[in-house]
Amino acid sequence: MKGHGSVSAWCVDHPVATLLLTFALVLLGLIAFPRLPVAPLPEAEFPTIQVTAQLPGASPDTMASSVATPLEVQFSAIPGMTQMTSSSALGSSLLTLQFTLDKSIDTAAQEVQAAINTAAGKLPSDMPNLPTWRKVNPADSPVLILSISSDNMPGTELSDYVETLLARQISQIDGVGQISITGQQRPAIRVQASPDKLAAIGLTLADIRLVLQQSSLNLAKGALYGRDSVSTLSTNDQLFHPEEYGDLIVSYRDGAPVQLRDVARVINGSENAYVQAWSGDTPGVNLVIFRQPGANIVDTVERILAEVPRLQAMLPASVEVSSLSDRTKTIRASLHEVEITLLIAVLLVVAVMALFLRQWSATLIVSSVLGVSLVSSFALMYVMGFSLNNLTLVAIVIAVGFVVDDAIVVVENIHRHLEAGLDKREAAIKGAGEIGFTVVSISFSLVAAFIPLLFMGGVVGRLFKEFALTATSTILISVVVSLTLAPMLAGQFMRAPTHHPHDKPGFGERLLASYARNLRRALAHPRTMLAIFTVTLGLAVAGYVLIPKGFFPVQDTGFILGTSEAAADVSYPDMVAKHQALAEIIKADPAVENFSHSVGVTGSNQTIANGRFWIALKDRGDRDVSASQFIDRIRAKLAQVPGIVLYLRAGQDINLSSGPSRSQYQYVLKSNDGATLNTWTQRLTEKLRANPAFRDLSNDLQLGGSITHISIDRQAAARFGLTATDVDQALYDAFGQRQVNEFQTETNQYQVVLELDSQQRGKAESLNYFYLRSPLSGEMVPLSALAKVDPPSVGPLSISHDGMFPAANLSFNLAPGVALGDAVIMLDQAKNEIGMPSTIIGNFQGAAQAFQSSLASQPWLILAALVAVYIILGVLYESFVHPLTIISTLPSAGLGALILLWLLGQDFSIMALIGLVLLIGIVKKNGILMIDFALEAQRVRGLTPADAIYEACITRFRPIIMTTLAALLGAVPLMLGAGAGAELRQPLGIAVVGGLLVSQALTLFTTPVIYLYLEKLFHRPKPALGLATTH
Repeated sequence: MKGHGSVSAWCVDHPVATLLLTFALVLLGLIAFPRLPVAPLPEAEFPTIQVTAQLPGASPDTMASSVATPLEVQFSAIPGMTQMTSSSALGSSLLTLQFTLDKSIDTAAQEVQAAINTAAGKLPSDMPNLPTWRKVNPADSPVLILSISSDNMPGTELSDYVETLLARQISQIDGVGQISITGQQRPAIRVQASPDKLAAIGLTLADIRLVLQQSSLNLAKGALYGRDSVSTLSTNDQLFHPEEYGDLIVSYRDGAPVQLRDVARVINGSENAYVQAWSGDTPGVNLVIFRQPGANIVDTVERILAEVPRLQAMLPASVEVSSLSDRTKTIRASLHEVEITLLIAVLLVVAVMALFLRQWSATLIVSSVLGVSLVSSFALMYVMGFSLNNLTLVAIVIAVGFVVDDAIVVVENIHRHLEAGLDKREAAIKGAGEIGFTVVSISFSLVAAFIPLLFMGGVVGRLFKEFALTATSTILISVVVSLTLAPMLAGQFMRAPTHHPHDKPGFGERLLASYARNLRRALAHPRTMLAIFTVTLGLAVAGYVLIPKGFFPVQDTGFILGTSEAAADVSYPDMVAKHQALAEIIKADPAVENFSHSVGVTGSNQTIANGRFWIALKDRGDRDVSASQFIDRIRAKLAQVPGIVLYLRAGQDINLSSGPSRSQYQYVLKSNDGATLNTWTQRLTEKLRANPAFRDLSNDLQLGGSITHISIDRQAAARFGLTATDVDQALYDAFGQRQVNEFQTETNQYQVVLELDSQQRGKAESLNYFYLRSPLSGEMVPLSALAKVDPPSVGPLSISHDGMFPAANLSFNLAPGVALGDAVIMLDQAKNEIGMPSTIIGNFQGAAQAFQSSLASQPWLILAALVAVYIILGVLYESFVHPLTIISTLPSAGLGALILLWLLGQDFSIMALIGLVLLIGIVKKNGILMIDFALEAQRVRGLTPADAIYEACITRFRPIIMTTLAALLGAVPLMLGAGAGAELRQPLGIAVVGGLLVSQALTLFTTPVIYLYLEKLFHRPKPALGLATTH
């Protein structure tokens, strides 16, 4: 890239062609920009499938042993599965299957369905339906939550509108993926039998069940094929209304028909009578909407909201549809903040160039290179399938400093030749040609620092792949533009600077004079400088070991998720009352925009003792607290409601939990002995609650559930020809909300539910009032003659498995200022202090598990970046030694990053780690600029190493300062940002700013000394091909 045969020379001599090619690049970027999807973070699909199995009325033990376990046995044989968990509660089991990241979710779904089919023969025969599955992505969050409410419409009717109209219409909108309904009360016909009336006429619940099963059918009937026409047969074989069911004849007594209404109350109700949701104070349901993978979130939500008025018009006037949580608000705000940050970074960088070059033509040339490089990068992002998100835009912001590096180095060298008296064309060709290798060295070694990010594993690796490739593509574009457009513009517009004898030295000249004096002192005391370097290296290593480690900063997305927990034996009416008391406190908080909550078995909530809250906060500028501060503020007020605890956590863009969680972090204990597991889980929970570092600590055992145990006298039953199965079936008919039939309409299917009347089904005494029929004699046998009710006992409300072993899940938040790494250590210490046996295995889940994996790989990632940079530099310089001189600039950068993170109270998080990797690429630029010049001066002009490195430092001082300030000021807006999404960007900005401040202060003096020492220790290598020509 030197001299008159280079690309730069061609561009200088062909300005029109260069401008047209540049215009083509910019045009491609402008075309691609509006087509880029918008998202909070890069696509990070986590192949996960959730399987739901229902057997209404079945106890947690029955669900775990007869439903979950047969399914787990079959699922365990699926290849590529990394984790299998299950939670079984009254009437339902929820199994979550996670697969390796390279597993096709479609293939996994097929294998899951095959496993369900295989297990079907071992599942209870009275399950109303086979287990169902759905694809989920734990790393994804809902893009929109709609709250549908009505002041006067029954919940069943409202739920029917939501399911049959809203959900189905919205699911057809482009970009919409999964939709779930929480708080849904699906319509059903409930038959509430009176045991007294049945006994009086000698009927049993089994008789009623048989009549209901045969009363409403929808079967094929054929057609009449006549000579002239064909007529389809139709009958009134289905029943749709309670009155029709009430007319059913269940028996005859004394020649008179006994209708169903004579022995039972038939009403319109819901499939599950114990579920309710509210939108604020008004009863309603929530429609939780996810996007399809790769869909533009903003466009998808806009299409949904544009459709809502049309759908609203199709609903009754009393139904109100409102947005509870619109993810695009915070995405737009966050991206807007990044755009402002980008603009500020560009302006600061341009100001630095104007300050040092003191020539507007040079400043505009560098600014043009910056603009072309940034806009053109959008085209490559589009080709690679990336989105506009917080990480890719941060990559572009941080790339501002890198992009101008290349242009500054080129333009500054041309500027220097103009000062030496060359005309603008010759100065442009010579300046660009002799600096070309340096520009390539800087950029390629910078790209090398990003290479390890591309090989990071897990979801974290997927997130940062887009970050790394966006930054590297922008840098590579800038190399091309800096060596083509910049010299062409310089050859056209730059002028030799004019100096007057009475001009005062500029800021740059004064700074250079001061540096020259201090550099001579440093070179005169080499041992002192080496000692400083050694101390810096030691402090950097010690700082990395000692600084608190974290995962990702807790974001303020303006959305709070809550899980409530009451006593395990709480009644449904009491749970409703307690939830409404919590709702009043939340409603009164000035930071809350709106909220919704639900109780009962709905969505992922499996027990009456638990409920859910969804809280949308006001825009960040309209409230005085962050999401975390809101949780801290309201926690004490919520604790005043007796008999219930509400666990809150801030919703995150990066969500790695495979299922619902009460708090940010999860820890799982498992053992083959459930009783031992329960004992030690409680001990560990109490131990950690005494530690102020842990907030909102809880476990999911819920062992205090009330159990009414019925002992069957098998010998007595056998005398009447009855079995335990007959008793179980009778109990299920009475108390299980048993779905005994269904009927179909044009739009949906609805269940017929059999149960005892409401006055009897909540009492153990009811067992004395209903009968079974003896198949031997036909006589009515009271259940009390076959079984007795034991004294009340307690048991679990839900049973969890992890990998087919009994498991218990601990959830916790962290107190302000406590790093996740410290919490991991404290948790392990607590286990040791209580003497937990080795038979109980513990491991983190979700974000904490990903943190542990990333923590183990951090040193290797840093080492890999160093090795990659060393290899690239070694190849470019054909030397084993000089790359060491260049890399010697890094310890001071690492120390500076760690010091500023510590001073500002930040953890060493993944974002800070990325900042450190960026520093590896940025800081070694100083060394390259010095060493490249010194090697050339020694080779061509025969200077001694001491003279060569001194002249290199003085000559390259201005571009070193300019490029460092450009990178530093490009990161300052990230560090100081306070808008939406700032929590994610700040650690990266802090690390870069701190690293550059300290490294700039030290490496300008330590690098020349290390260069001289290495020159003395090793024979000088052969010069690299393509090094610069004589200066």
